[in-house]
Amino acid sequence: MTVLTTERLVVRAWTAEPGDLARIYDIYSRIEVVRWLGAAPGLPLTDPSGAVDRVAAWRERHAAHGGRYGTWAIETRADGRVVGTVLLKPLPGRDERVPTTDIEVGWHLHPDSWGHGYATEAARALVARELATGTPQVWAVVSPGNTASAAVARRIGMAYVGRRTDWYGGEELDAFVLRPHA
Repeated sequence: MTVLTTERLVVRAWTAEPGDLARIYDIYSRIEVVRWLGAAPGLPLTDPSGAVDRVAAWRERHAAHGGRYGTWAIETRADGRVVGTVLLKPLPGRDERVPTTDIEVGWHLHPDSWGHGYATEAARALVARELATGTPQVWAVVSPGNTASAAVARRIGMAYVGRRTDWYGGEELDAFVLRPHA
């Protein structure tokens, strides 16, 4: 299922097809990717079967959202290569089982796809779509020291508002916000 397209990208549902599962494993088994994802359970992936569990968890987490929120594959239009993940979802609060009303955009790209503007392009399109629904603001939360993700947040027009502990169980994160222009 295609969520949206941009000039160079297709944002679509991750599938349980072998190519998608292999790419999920390749992305989420890499320390250089998962080191920025906090204490995310089950990461890094240590067995390819973990990719099946990831797809199932993402589908379950977003089943009630009707396609508005999700964790999706980013695919290049030119050759169909999956370069990473982009997400849009309610941020989990200090009690991670309870979502807040704050909406998060995020991205996790394979290292072979870093530096091409894919995260910026996909995130910018998702944020624009979300703000068009009347959502008052969209957040990005970045692990301190993750300068590449902080740069993506800034490139899509987000303002740095400081370190916050409102989300993800109280973990200290750099917070960026984008509000629609008045």
